[in-house]
Amino acid sequence: MSLRDFGVLILICLVWAGNNIISKIVVAHWGVPPLAYASVRFALVALVTLPWLLPAPRPVWRLILVALLMGAGNFALLFMGFKTASPSAASVIIQLGVPFTTILSVIILGERIRWKRGLGIALTLSGAVVVMWSPHGLELSAGLWLIAAAAFTGSLGAVMMKQMEGVRPLQFQAWVGFSSFLPLALISAVTEPGSVPAAITAGWPFVAAVVFSALVVSVVGHTAYYGLIQKYEANLIAPLTLMTPLMTIALGVLITHDHFDLRMGVGAALALLGVLVIALRKNQVMPLLMSIRNRVQ
Repeated sequence: MSLRDFGVLILICLVWAGNNIISKIVVAHWGVPPLAYASVRFALVALVTLPWLLPAPRPVWRLILVALLMGAGNFALLFMGFKTASPSAASVIIQLGVPFTTILSVIILGERIRWKRGLGIALTLSGAVVVMWSPHGLELSAGLWLIAAAAFTGSLGAVMMKQMEGVRPLQFQAWVGFSSFLPLALISAVTEPGSVPAAITAGWPFVAAVVFSALVVSVVGHTAYYGLIQKYEANLIAPLTLMTPLMTIALGVLITHDHFDLRMGVGAALALLGVLVIALRKNQVMPLLMSIRNRVQ
C-alpha cells in the first residue's frame, strides 16, 4: 500500500472514530432523541445522493430491505444504545458484527467455518463478555445490548447485500437515505415528543454534527473506503480498519471521559484479536461488513 493511501485510510478511521464520539454527545449530552437524530441524518444523505438513486438495481424489494437493515435499523439501535453506553465499550461490542456475519454467511451463503475462523469467533465473543462483566456478574446493560443488536442488523444486511450485484457505493448510500429517513421520522414523531425543541436548543453544533455524520462520514468516508477496497486486497484493508475502535477508545477516554480499566483493556484486546483472525481469512462479505461495523455507525 502506498504511503498516500495508508494516510487516507488513517484519516477515514479517524473520521469514523470521531463520529462515534459526536453521536454519543448528540444523544446523551445534548438530549437530542436518537431516532430524530438518525432521521435528520438520513434525510441529508438522501438529499445529497439523490442524483445516484435511479435506475434502481434489481430486485428493488431486496435493496430496500438491505437499506433498512443497514440504515434505519442499524442506526436506530446504535444511537439508542449510545444514550447509556460509552463509545469505548460500544466500539468493542460492535465487533460482534464480525462473528455474526461469519455465522450468517454459513447459514445464508453456504460458507464454511474452519478452525481459525472458529477461534476468531470465540475470541471476539470472549472479549465482549469481559467488557460486559462486572464484579456482580454479567452486566446486562441495555445500551450495550442495543449496540449488539445494531451489530446483528448490520451483519444481516451485509450478507443479504452480497446476494445483489451492480450496486455502486453512492447509489447504495442514496437508497439507504431514501429508505430510512421517513420510517425513522414517523416513529420519532410518535415516540419522541419534544425532539424538535431539543434539536433547536442544541443549535448550530447539532447542525454541524449532522453535516459531519451525513456528508463526511457516509458520503466522503465510505466512498473513499470502497475505492481502497477496489484497489487493494480485502485481507490487507480489513485488518487495518481496526484502527477505528482503538481511536474510538482513545477519543472516548480523552473527550467523553469513558471509564477504561484493565478489564476493558483485556476485553478489547481479545475482541480485536478475534476480529483480526477472522479478517485475515477469506470471507465473501468481510470488506462490506468492516465498513458497516466501523460506522458506529
